[in-house]
Amino acid sequence: MNQYLYRIQPTRWEMLTEGATPFEQEKIGEHFAYLEKLVQRGVALLAGRTQSPSRDGMGIVIFRAADDMAARKIVDEDPAVEAGAFAAQLFPFRVALLARDHTPWLPE
Repeated sequence: MNQYLYRIQPTRWEMLTEGATPFEQEKIGEHFAYLEKLVQRGVALLAGRTQSPSRDGMGIVIFRAADDMAARKIVDEDPAVEAGAFAAQLFPFRVALLARDHTPWLPE
């Protein structure tokens, strides 16, 4: 299996500063559910987003796929990407180092 990273950014920048529209909120919810399924299936290794409310703000997903075509399909089937709420860029990627205890830190 190959590893990939996809970066997503909102297509409407005001989503980060003014908040999401009802349509965007719906697509963000579908996007999160999609990523949860990818994690449960062992496809996605991690997913997260920056906390910056600027044009530099982004989310990333690091995942596994058999080849470039399968990776592209995973990105294109993300409901928020498919609906145009997020723009996505796909990159071949390789995790070089990973902490033994890679349990995500969660705020209390």
